[in-house]
Amino acid sequence: MAECHLQVRNLSVWYGERQALKNVSIDIPDRKITAIIGPSGCGKTTLLRCMNRLVETNDKTRVDGEVLVDGENIHSNRVDPIRIRTKMGLLAQRPQVLPMSIYDNVAYGPRIHGEHRHAELDSIVERYLRVASLWEEVHDRLRSPASGLSIGQQQRLCLARGLAVNPEIILGDEPTSSLDPKSSQNVEQLLADLRKDYTIVLVTHILRQARRIADHIVFLYLGEVIETGPMKEFFSNPRQDLTRQYIEGTIS
Repeated sequence: MAECHLQVRNLSVWYGERQALKNVSIDIPDRKITAIIGPSGCGKTTLLRCMNRLVETNDKTRVDGEVLVDGENIHSNRVDPIRIRTKMGLLAQRPQVLPMSIYDNVAYGPRIHGEHRHAELDSIVERYLRVASLWEEVHDRLRSPASGLSIGQQQRLCLARGLAVNPEIILGDEPTSSLDPKSSQNVEQLLADLRKDYTIVLVTHILRQARRIADHIVFLYLGEVIETGPMKEFFSNPRQDLTRQYIEGTIS
């Protein structure tokens, strides 16, 4: 197993009486893309939302177990969830741009954290729009509303906004599901390029996507981890019969 600073230990989650995750324990490799796969309703998004404490926004949720970032249990009552979310850049299924300009979307996080120097903000905005392969498309309309961008451009803007606060980890909840094929390809390529600098955890229901860009796979079924492992080994030589059936499409 590669070095990791994100670990899940004995994690169980309930929404009211329904148990969504059952005693999940996994290690997420550092500076790799880990894809969480499995049928709809198996707990993929719940697991992802536990990694930045968004799961607790539902007041009927109960969480047992630990999610460790650099050895710290982020679900401890002593931990500030805002600080944890700063470490985690999140890409949702549909891009959620802020109701402000393209420039202000990227500058929003740095301003919240106390950066108000115009020259530095200009540099941050350009740097991360370039990282998101968006600068050449928008540099002449930075003060225009972000809502005027295409859906694919909005998703890349959300990525730039998330990176502008220097996260350690990028979380993606099916971030290409609402995009056209070209925009999906752009986001996949960006994530592949970013893995040299970031740990990336990606929920996807598309096995082809997991094969294309993932280094490591976590397979969930009915809230339980069935199998984890390097991508090539996972798909070419699954250890569990349930894994083989899912890959072959005989269960869904």
